[in-house]
Formats: sequence, structure tokens, C-alpha cells
Amino acid sequence: MKNNSTQFTIEIWSDIQCPFCYIGKRKLEIALKNFQTKDQIKLEWRSYQLNPNTISQPGLSVYDYLAEIKGQTKEWSIKMHEHVTNMAKEVGLNYHFEKAIIANSYNSHRLIHLAKEYKLSDQAEEHLFKAYFTEGKDIAEKTTLLEIGKEIGLTETKILAVLNSDMYGAEVKADIAEAENIGVTGVPFFVFNRAYAISGAQDIEVFRETLQKSFSEWNSNFN
Repeated sequence: MKNNSTQFTIEIWSDIQCPFCYIGKRKLEIALKNFQTKDQIKLEWRSYQLNPNTISQPGLSVYDYLAEIKGQTKEWSIKMHEHVTNMAKEVGLNYHFEKAIIANSYNSHRLIHLAKEYKLSDQAEEHLFKAYFTEGKDIAEKTTLLEIGKEIGLTETKILAVLNSDMYGAEVKADIAEAENIGVTGVPFFVFNRAYAISGAQDIEVFRETLQKSFSEWNSNFN
């Protein structure tokens, strides 16, 4: 599906609890940093849940959690997390899986959709990723989401209206349904103006090349 919009859009399907999504976010930002016409690019965050049936379990270690769902040993899980932690360090991120709290990301995604209404979705994503991977905060807990929402500039009234209802639940489900419709099977998944896609946290050069190619083609249609 080609996007013929007058604005170049990068859609990003991600889940707050996906460590590669935060890494992918940072790699895209690095690729965009020296892109001369980045002011013409819109980032549109899309919701995705790797495990929508996750039950919030404060006190359960991430190491034990992954080992259980993958049918592996805790030692295997620890090594996997160490590998991902090192990947994160390469792009300036500090992961502290020993502090991470297993939680359902549904309410976080609803908060992001609220933030989107005020052009603050990128800030919401950043704060939520940091809260989960670095600060060890419970991203399903109302006080955490209220704190993050206020930090990025949303009002307490607006945040509580969402958290005390199922507002934006339909939008979250619609994003997930669209991901399935276009064949997304994992995240992060980046779609460049509905012309090119990148699956996973690929090398920064892949982001640069895809950005340049897709933007040049889009730009030639309007100039």
C-alpha cells in the first residue's frame, strides 16, 4: 500500500517491553540526526503487544520469566539478557533487567495514543522505554503512567480520564489488527511511507540507506 501523502511518514510498530524496539528507536534517531530534511519527516508510533495476555507480576524476575516462556534454563536467559544489554550499550542505552517488572503494556499503549493527540507520542515512548528498561518501574501501574504522562506535558485530568476508562483501547486494537493485516510478525517494524520496511533493530546503515532511498523516491513525486 503506497502512501501518496504530502508528508513523509515513518510508522513504527513497537511494544514497550520489547528491548529491540528501544534499540531500534535509537538507531532510527541516529540515522535521522544528520538527515538534512528531517523536518519534513513525521514519526507515527503504532501499538503492538508481543504477549497481550501477560499478567503483571511484580517480584518475578525477567530472567525467570523468559526462561519459563521459552522452555529454557535461567542461565540461558541471563546470557540472552546480557547480550541484549551489550547491544543497547552500543547506542547509548543502559538496560537494567535485574530491576525490570513484568507487566502488561496495554495501558502504556493507551497513554501513548493520548500523547499522540498532542504530538507527544515520541516523548511518551522514550519515557516509557526508559521507565521499563532502565528505571525498573511498573509500566502497568497507574501512578507510574500518571507520573510519565505529566512529565511529558499531559494534564492529570486527561491522563486519569484515560486510565480510569478504556479510552484509546479501540485504537490500540486497530494498530495491532493493521500490523497483522500487513504481515507484521514481530517488532520493531518500521514502515517508510508505505513503500519500504525494516524488520528488527537492523544496523544503523540499513536505516540510513532505507531512509535516503524512500525519501528520495517520495520527494521526486512532489517536486
